[in-house]
Amino acid sequence: MDLMVEASPRRIFANAHTYHINSISVNSDHETYLSADDLRINLWHLEITDRSFNIVDIKPVNMEELTEVITAAEFHPLQCNVFVYSSSKGTIRLCDMRSSALCDRHSKFFEEPEDPSSRSFFSEIISSISDVKFSHSGRYMMTRDYLSVKVWDLNMESRPVETHQVHEYLRSKLCSLYENDCIFDKFECCWSGSDSAIMTGSYNNFFRMFDRNVRRDVTLEASRENSKPRAGLKPRKVCTGGKRRKDEISVDSLDFNKKILHTAWHPAENIIAVAATNNLYIFQDKVN
Repeated sequence: MDLMVEASPRRIFANAHTYHINSISVNSDHETYLSADDLRINLWHLEITDRSFNIVDIKPVNMEELTEVITAAEFHPLQCNVFVYSSSKGTIRLCDMRSSALCDRHSKFFEEPEDPSSRSFFSEIISSISDVKFSHSGRYMMTRDYLSVKVWDLNMESRPVETHQVHEYLRSKLCSLYENDCIFDKFECCWSGSDSAIMTGSYNNFFRMFDRNVRRDVTLEASRENSKPRAGLKPRKVCTGGKRRKDEISVDSLDFNKKILHTAWHPAENIIAVAATNNLYIFQDKVN
């Protein structure tokens, strides 16, 4: 008979959050984990299911004074007392749980100053960070906003050390992306096992990979039409205007209903997983 796979919960952690949970991160001590929603981050013990400890609370006394929300949070991979959380204002706060029980004061504050010449109606929306991930080494962290992915050195708070444009060709389309609510899409990002490459998703079932060592990037497509097993993926290019080459796709014909928000990279091998709507694609480096 067909193999049926069923997931059954081992433990249910109750009384957790008032708002939608956006992040869960297990600590390197393998005893605790954090869960984050729009306004609070809670610390849990893996063995205690009915109560948690609140470590971040940004809820104002008067909700009308609310100016930002928490968008993502993650524990440091090596230091069990350190975690980061990102905000809808494009900032990242690094907190140390040794300094105080309630981490309402950050140890480090990462923010890139805005270029006044490029300010627009959409600036605040597109600067909101949808994902933050530490590198495996613990030296860097990566943040994803609407148009780009940035790599930060934990020792430098003033600006990122790398900025990679994911789909810069959409900058001219922000108005229509706002109207169809796509501008609020939350894309995730991930590191390769060796931290030498990063990956994130885009529209039209495209996903982007950036090689940090040689500063090369590639756009690939996950689709059922061209995904025969063992077939190689061909790089895709988006044309923004002028004459379109045969192998290019016009920015006006991109399908914004097809989006890759979730991506994952195997911790030790060059195997990736991308979720495109209701399909999961798994690709691996070509084995000769």
